[in-house]
Amino acid sequence: MGEVTADMLTLELLREARETVRRSPLGVINTPMIPCCQTTLPLDINCNIHFKLENMQRTGSFKIRGVANQFARRSKGGHFVTMSAGNYGKSFAYASKHFGSKGKVVMPETAPVSRSILIQSFGVEVERVPTSCLMSVVNRCVQEDSMTFLHSYDDLDLIAGHASLGMEVLEVIPEPDVVVVCCGGGGLLAGVAAAIKLSGCDKTRIYGVEPEGACTMYKSFVEKKPMGMDTKSIASGLAPPFAGTLPFELCQRYVEGIILVSDEEIKKAVSTLYSSGLVVEPSGSAAFAAIFNNKVPELEGKNIVCIISGGNIGKDELMNFPG
Repeated sequence: MGEVTADMLTLELLREARETVRRSPLGVINTPMIPCCQTTLPLDINCNIHFKLENMQRTGSFKIRGVANQFARRSKGGHFVTMSAGNYGKSFAYASKHFGSKGKVVMPETAPVSRSILIQSFGVEVERVPTSCLMSVVNRCVQEDSMTFLHSYDDLDLIAGHASLGMEVLEVIPEPDVVVVCCGGGGLLAGVAAAIKLSGCDKTRIYGVEPEGACTMYKSFVEKKPMGMDTKSIASGLAPPFAGTLPFELCQRYVEGIILVSDEEIKKAVSTLYSSGLVVEPSGSAAFAAIFNNKVPELEGKNIVCIISGGNIGKDELMNFPG
Protein backbone atom coordinates (compact mmCIF):
# COMPACT_ATOMS: atom_id res chain seq x y z
CA MET A 1 0.00 0.00 0.00
CA GLY A 2 1.29 3.46 -0.93
CA GLU A 3 1.47 6.56 1.22
CA VAL A 4 -1.77 7.43 3.03
CA THR A 5 -2.75 11.09 2.73
CA ALA A 6 -5.45 13.34 4.18
CA ASP A 7 -7.20 13.38 0.77
CA MET A 8 -8.13 9.71 1.28
CA LEU A 9 -10.39 10.61 4.20
CA THR A 10 -13.47 11.50 2.16
CA LEU A 11 -17.03 12.04 3.37
CA GLU A 12 -18.02 8.81 1.58
CA LEU A 13 -15.32 6.88 3.48
CA LEU A 14 -16.49 8.41 6.78
CA ARG A 15 -20.14 7.50 6.11
CA GLU A 16 -19.12 3.93 5.30
CA ALA A 17 -17.06 3.74 8.53
CA ARG A 18 -19.99 5.19 10.48
CA GLU A 19 -22.17 2.29 9.31
CA THR A 20 -19.42 -0.24 10.08
CA VAL A 21 -19.10 1.14 13.61
CA ARG A 22 -22.88 1.32 14.11
CA ARG A 23 -23.32 -2.33 13.05
CA SER A 24 -20.17 -3.66 14.71
CA PRO A 25 -20.59 -6.89 16.70
CA LEU A 26 -18.46 -5.18 19.36
CA GLY A 27 -21.56 -3.24 20.43
CA VAL A 28 -20.36 0.36 20.00
CA ILE A 29 -22.79 2.76 21.70
CA ASN A 30 -24.21 6.02 20.38
CA THR A 31 -23.32 7.74 23.65
CA PRO A 32 -25.47 10.47 25.22
CA MET A 33 -24.97 14.19 24.71
CA ILE A 34 -26.10 16.17 27.72
CA PRO A 35 -26.48 19.96 28.02
CA CYS A 36 -24.53 21.62 30.81
CA CYS A 37 -27.79 22.99 32.25
CA GLN A 38 -28.76 19.41 33.13
CA THR A 39 -25.64 19.00 35.29
CA THR A 40 -24.34 20.68 38.44
CA LEU A 41 -21.02 21.59 36.77
CA PRO A 42 -19.91 25.05 37.96
CA LEU A 43 -19.37 26.71 34.58
CA ASP A 44 -20.11 30.43 34.53
CA ILE A 45 -19.80 31.07 30.80
CA ASN A 46 -22.88 32.42 29.06
CA CYS A 47 -23.10 29.81 26.32
CA ASN A 48 -24.82 26.54 25.39
CA ILE A 49 -22.43 23.65 26.18
CA HIS A 50 -23.18 20.01 25.44
CA PHE A 51 -21.02 17.14 26.72
CA LYS A 52 -20.55 14.02 24.59
CA LEU A 53 -20.09 11.26 27.16
CA GLU A 54 -17.65 8.72 25.74
CA ASN A 55 -16.80 7.71 29.32
CA MET A 56 -20.04 5.70 28.98
CA GLN A 57 -18.80 3.96 25.83
CA ARG A 58 -18.13 0.20 25.56
CA THR A 59 -14.67 -0.46 27.13
CA GLY A 60 -14.88 2.98 28.79
CA SER A 61 -13.58 5.20 25.99
CA PHE A 62 -14.00 6.32 22.37
CA LYS A 63 -11.20 3.97 21.26
CA ILE A 64 -13.61 1.11 20.51
CA ARG A 65 -14.91 3.13 17.52
CA GLY A 66 -11.61 3.10 15.65
CA VAL A 67 -10.88 -0.48 16.71
CA ALA A 68 -14.28 -1.64 15.37
CA ASN A 69 -13.43 -0.21 11.95
CA GLN A 70 -9.82 -1.48 11.99
CA PHE A 71 -10.79 -5.07 12.82
CA ALA A 72 -13.65 -5.02 10.28
CA ARG A 73 -11.03 -4.34 7.59
CA ARG A 74 -8.43 -6.91 8.69
CA SER A 75 -8.43 -10.67 8.15
CA LYS A 76 -10.06 -12.68 10.93
CA GLY A 77 -7.77 -14.63 13.24
CA GLY A 78 -4.68 -12.50 12.56
CA HIS A 79 -1.78 -11.97 14.98
CA PHE A 80 -1.66 -8.27 15.85
CA VAL A 81 0.62 -6.05 17.92
CA THR A 82 -0.01 -2.49 19.06
CA MET A 83 1.32 0.12 21.50
CA SER A 84 -0.94 1.77 24.04
CA ALA A 85 -0.99 3.40 27.48
CA GLY A 86 -4.28 1.66 28.22
CA ASN A 87 -7.49 2.69 26.50
CA TYR A 88 -6.63 1.64 22.96
CA GLY A 89 -5.06 -1.52 24.40
CA LYS A 90 -8.27 -2.31 26.28
CA SER A 91 -10.42 -1.94 23.16
CA PHE A 92 -7.85 -3.84 21.07
CA ALA A 93 -7.87 -6.69 23.62
CA TYR A 94 -11.68 -6.69 23.78
CA ALA A 95 -11.85 -6.95 19.96
CA SER A 96 -9.09 -9.61 19.82
CA LYS A 97 -11.05 -11.81 22.22
CA HIS A 98 -14.30 -11.27 20.30
CA PHE A 99 -12.79 -12.04 16.87
CA GLY A 100 -10.49 -14.83 18.07
CA SER A 101 -7.30 -12.99 17.10
CA LYS A 102 -3.95 -13.31 18.88
CA GLY A 103 -2.67 -10.00 20.19
CA LYS A 104 0.08 -8.20 22.05
CA VAL A 105 0.06 -4.71 23.59
CA VAL A 106 3.36 -2.89 24.14
CA MET A 107 2.76 -0.45 27.01
CA PRO A 108 4.82 2.42 28.44
CA GLU A 109 6.09 1.68 31.95
CA THR A 110 4.33 4.86 33.14
CA ALA A 111 0.85 3.43 32.47
CA PRO A 112 -1.10 2.18 35.52
CA VAL A 113 -0.36 -1.50 36.27
CA SER A 114 -4.13 -2.03 36.72
CA ARG A 115 -4.52 -1.41 32.97
CA SER A 116 -1.93 -4.07 32.11
CA ILE A 117 -3.78 -6.59 34.28
CA LEU A 118 -7.11 -5.70 32.67
CA ILE A 119 -5.73 -6.09 29.14
CA GLN A 120 -4.16 -9.45 30.05
CA SER A 121 -7.54 -10.62 31.36
CA PHE A 122 -8.79 -10.62 27.73
CA GLY A 123 -6.08 -13.13 26.81
CA VAL A 124 -3.73 -10.59 25.22
CA GLU A 125 0.00 -10.47 26.01
CA VAL A 126 1.42 -7.25 27.55
CA GLU A 127 5.03 -6.03 27.47
CA ARG A 128 5.89 -2.91 29.52
CA VAL A 129 8.85 -0.84 28.24
CA PRO A 130 10.23 2.73 28.55
CA THR A 131 8.22 5.18 26.40
CA SER A 132 11.21 5.85 24.15
CA CYS A 133 11.43 2.12 23.27
CA LEU A 134 7.78 1.59 22.25
CA MET A 135 8.27 1.64 18.47
CA SER A 136 11.48 -0.43 18.51
CA VAL A 137 9.73 -3.20 20.49
CA VAL A 138 6.75 -3.09 18.10
CA ASN A 139 9.15 -3.33 15.13
CA ARG A 140 10.86 -6.34 16.75
CA CYS A 141 7.46 -8.09 17.06
CA VAL A 142 6.69 -7.37 13.39
CA GLN A 143 10.09 -8.56 12.11
CA GLU A 144 10.82 -11.50 14.43
CA ASP A 145 7.33 -12.80 15.18
CA SER A 146 5.56 -11.85 11.90
CA MET A 147 2.88 -9.85 13.74
CA THR A 148 0.76 -7.20 11.99
CA PHE A 149 1.04 -3.73 13.54
CA LEU A 150 -2.23 -1.94 14.28
CA HIS A 151 -1.44 1.69 15.06
CA SER A 152 -3.29 3.23 17.98
CA TYR A 153 -3.66 6.67 16.35
CA ASP A 154 -1.84 6.99 12.99
CA ASP A 155 -4.11 4.81 10.86
CA LEU A 156 -6.73 5.70 8.22
CA ASP A 157 -9.28 3.02 9.24
CA LEU A 158 -8.91 3.96 12.90
CA ILE A 159 -9.40 7.70 12.26
CA ALA A 160 -12.43 6.99 10.04
CA GLY A 161 -13.91 4.91 12.88
CA HIS A 162 -13.31 7.71 15.40
CA ALA A 163 -15.03 10.11 13.00
CA SER A 164 -18.32 8.35 13.82
CA LEU A 165 -18.26 10.35 17.06
CA GLY A 166 -18.27 13.59 15.04
CA MET A 167 -21.19 12.32 12.95
CA GLU A 168 -23.19 11.58 16.12
CA VAL A 169 -22.50 15.09 17.44
CA LEU A 170 -23.97 16.59 14.25
CA GLU A 171 -27.13 14.48 14.64
CA VAL A 172 -27.81 16.37 17.90
CA ILE A 173 -26.32 19.78 17.06
CA PRO A 174 -26.21 20.14 13.25
CA GLU A 175 -24.02 23.28 13.25
CA PRO A 176 -21.95 23.70 16.42
CA ASP A 177 -19.94 26.90 16.76
CA VAL A 178 -17.09 25.32 18.72
CA VAL A 179 -16.01 21.70 19.33
CA VAL A 180 -13.31 20.94 21.92
CA VAL A 181 -11.50 17.57 21.76
CA CYS A 182 -8.56 16.08 23.66
CA CYS A 183 -5.43 15.28 21.65
CA GLY A 184 -2.71 12.69 22.21
CA GLY A 185 -1.43 11.24 18.95
CA GLY A 186 -4.30 13.07 17.24
CA GLY A 187 -6.48 10.22 15.94
CA LEU A 188 -9.69 11.31 17.68
CA LEU A 189 -9.16 15.02 16.99
CA ALA A 190 -8.43 14.33 13.31
CA GLY A 191 -11.47 12.07 12.91
CA VAL A 192 -13.94 14.37 14.66
CA ALA A 193 -12.60 17.45 12.85
CA ALA A 194 -12.77 15.75 9.44
CA ALA A 195 -16.32 14.51 10.07
CA ILE A 196 -17.53 17.98 11.03
CA LYS A 197 -15.75 19.95 8.31
CA LEU A 198 -16.48 17.46 5.49
CA SER A 199 -20.15 17.48 6.52
CA GLY A 200 -20.26 21.16 5.57
CA CYS A 201 -19.75 22.93 8.91
CA ASP A 202 -17.23 25.40 7.49
CA LYS A 203 -17.66 27.94 10.29
CA THR A 204 -17.26 25.49 13.19
CA ARG A 205 -14.07 26.10 15.17
CA ILE A 206 -12.44 22.88 16.36
CA TYR A 207 -9.77 22.93 19.05
CA GLY A 208 -7.50 20.18 20.27
CA VAL A 209 -6.35 20.11 23.90
CA GLU A 210 -3.01 18.67 25.02
CA PRO A 211 -1.15 18.50 28.35
CA GLU A 212 1.72 20.99 28.63
CA GLY A 213 4.14 18.13 29.28
CA ALA A 214 2.99 16.14 26.23
CA CYS A 215 2.36 18.77 23.56
CA THR A 216 3.50 16.91 20.44
CA MET A 217 0.66 18.21 18.21
CA TYR A 218 1.17 21.78 19.47
CA LYS A 219 4.88 21.52 18.57
CA SER A 220 3.93 19.96 15.23
CA PHE A 221 1.69 22.96 14.45
CA VAL A 222 4.56 25.34 15.31
CA GLU A 223 7.17 23.41 13.27
CA LYS A 224 4.68 22.52 10.48
CA LYS A 225 5.71 18.84 10.57
CA PRO A 226 4.98 15.89 12.93
CA MET A 227 7.10 16.24 16.06
CA GLY A 228 8.10 13.97 18.94
CA MET A 229 9.21 14.75 22.48
CA ASP A 230 9.96 13.13 25.83
CA THR A 231 6.39 13.31 27.13
CA LYS A 232 5.34 13.41 30.78
CA SER A 233 1.80 13.97 32.06
CA ILE A 234 -0.75 12.65 34.52
CA ALA A 235 -2.88 12.13 31.39
CA SER A 236 -0.89 9.09 30.17
CA GLY A 237 -3.38 8.49 27.35
CA LEU A 238 -2.49 11.88 25.86
CA ALA A 239 1.26 11.36 26.09
CA PRO A 240 2.50 9.24 23.16
CA PRO A 241 6.10 10.03 22.15
CA PHE A 242 5.15 11.61 18.82
CA ALA A 243 2.21 13.07 16.92
CA GLY A 244 0.78 10.91 14.15
CA THR A 245 1.71 11.84 10.56
CA LEU A 246 -1.81 11.41 9.13
CA PRO A 247 -3.52 13.00 12.17
CA PHE A 248 -1.15 15.98 11.89
CA GLU A 249 -1.98 16.43 8.19
CA LEU A 250 -5.72 16.27 8.93
CA CYS A 251 -5.49 18.53 11.99
CA GLN A 252 -3.50 21.10 10.02
CA ARG A 253 -6.34 21.13 7.49
CA TYR A 254 -9.39 21.10 9.78
CA VAL A 255 -8.36 22.22 13.30
CA GLU A 256 -8.32 25.86 14.45
CA GLY A 257 -5.58 25.41 17.03
CA ILE A 258 -4.13 23.42 19.92
CA ILE A 259 -4.72 24.55 23.51
CA LEU A 260 -2.44 23.49 26.37
CA VAL A 261 -3.53 22.62 29.92
CA SER A 262 -1.37 21.89 32.95
CA ASP A 263 -1.48 18.67 34.97
CA GLU A 264 -2.92 20.70 37.87
CA GLU A 265 -5.75 21.92 35.64
CA ILE A 266 -6.40 18.34 34.50
CA LYS A 267 -6.49 17.11 38.13
CA LYS A 268 -8.95 19.85 39.06
CA ALA A 269 -11.11 18.95 36.04
CA VAL A 270 -11.26 15.28 37.09
CA SER A 271 -12.35 16.32 40.60
CA THR A 272 -14.92 18.85 39.34
CA LEU A 273 -16.48 16.32 36.98
CA TYR A 274 -16.50 13.66 39.70
CA SER A 275 -18.21 16.06 42.13
CA SER A 276 -20.98 16.43 39.53
CA GLY A 277 -21.42 12.67 39.12
CA LEU A 278 -19.19 12.09 36.10
CA VAL A 279 -16.34 9.58 36.42
CA VAL A 280 -13.71 10.75 33.94
CA GLU A 281 -10.05 9.83 33.66
CA PRO A 282 -7.36 12.55 33.34
CA SER A 283 -7.02 12.13 29.56
CA GLY A 284 -10.80 12.23 29.18
CA SER A 285 -11.12 15.49 31.08
CA ALA A 286 -8.62 17.61 29.10
CA ALA A 287 -11.22 19.27 26.85
CA PHE A 288 -13.32 20.17 29.89
CA ALA A 289 -10.19 21.51 31.63
CA ALA A 290 -9.62 23.93 28.73
CA ILE A 291 -13.20 25.24 28.90
CA PHE A 292 -13.28 25.35 32.72
CA ASN A 293 -10.09 27.44 32.79
CA ASN A 294 -11.34 29.86 30.09
CA LYS A 295 -8.63 28.85 27.62
CA VAL A 296 -10.95 28.42 24.63
CA PRO A 297 -11.48 31.79 22.88
CA GLU A 298 -14.84 33.42 22.08
CA LEU A 299 -17.37 31.09 23.69
CA GLU A 300 -19.88 33.74 24.80
CA GLY A 301 -23.34 33.01 23.37
CA LYS A 302 -22.10 30.06 21.27
CA ASN A 303 -23.17 26.43 20.82
CA ILE A 304 -20.27 24.39 22.15
CA VAL A 305 -19.56 20.65 22.23
CA CYS A 306 -17.05 19.26 24.72
CA ILE A 307 -15.93 15.68 24.17
CA ILE A 308 -15.51 13.72 27.42
CA SER A 309 -13.40 10.99 25.86
CA GLY A 310 -12.98 8.30 28.53
CA GLY A 311 -13.71 7.12 32.05
CA ASN A 312 -11.14 4.41 32.70
CA ILE A 313 -9.98 5.44 36.14
CA GLY A 314 -9.82 3.08 39.10
CA LYS A 315 -10.95 3.84 42.64
CA ASP A 316 -7.31 3.70 43.71
CA GLU A 317 -6.38 6.39 41.15
CA LEU A 318 -9.30 8.64 42.12
CA MET A 319 -7.84 8.86 45.63
CA ASN A 320 -5.01 10.98 44.18
CA PHE A 321 -7.29 13.82 43.08
CA PRO A 322 -8.24 16.76 45.32
CA GLY A 323 -11.89 16.88 46.39
